[in-house]
Amino acid sequence: MATLELKATKRHIEGKKVKELRREGVTPAHLFGPGVESLAIQCDTANLRNILVDAGHTQLVNLKLGHEHNPRVVMIREVQMDNFKGGLLHVDFYQVNLTETIRVNVPIILIGESAAAKMKGNSLVQELNELTVQCLPANIPSKVEVDVTPLVTADQLIRVKDMPPIKDVTIVNDQGVVVARIAVEVIEVVEKPKAAEEGAEATGEAGAVAEGEKKEAPAKAEKPEKKE
Repeated sequence: MATLELKATKRHIEGKKVKELRREGVTPAHLFGPGVESLAIQCDTANLRNILVDAGHTQLVNLKLGHEHNPRVVMIREVQMDNFKGGLLHVDFYQVNLTETIRVNVPIILIGESAAAKMKGNSLVQELNELTVQCLPANIPSKVEVDVTPLVTADQLIRVKDMPPIKDVTIVNDQGVVVARIAVEVIEVVEKPKAAEEGAEATGEAGAVAEGEKKEAPAKAEKPEKKE
């Protein structure tokens, strides 16, 4: 069950007027989900920022909406930020059904040390950053750790099929997808073909000899003496 809690109230201000809310330290948000009436809501920006850091996109949050007796169990679906000022613009909350499976993306964290990655010219590359899983909302892992210690040679890979199973969780990704690998630096050395060099030298020598030689004019034939 979710342990994070956030208070929210229904929002009646929409459109361009929401700028006034942000100036007052309030962030506009939206609540939706299967079989749930879509609602425009608002949250205290400072509290919401703390929840975003702790919950990410995988942790369940108890959303206390107005005077409702029971909190709504939600997940953070989308966060819109001001790219220039860094402020919060809008947040979408997805209300889950604790008895129905849900499909989410969970971050992959590489752990351990790879002997192959320590070799000169080698580096560890993470090809897959998120794992798509399907499970009940209460079983969603906050992250999936992958040990890269087995990578001891440059030709080894870690694929989805090599990952240990996760209890009560189904991995949706193709089993052959590469999670991590070792990249080997390739240094290309360009050399001139010896045959071409030798040919160039021979041509140069021939040209030098030709220039040093002088052509002799052919000898003129002597006319035979005329006998009288």
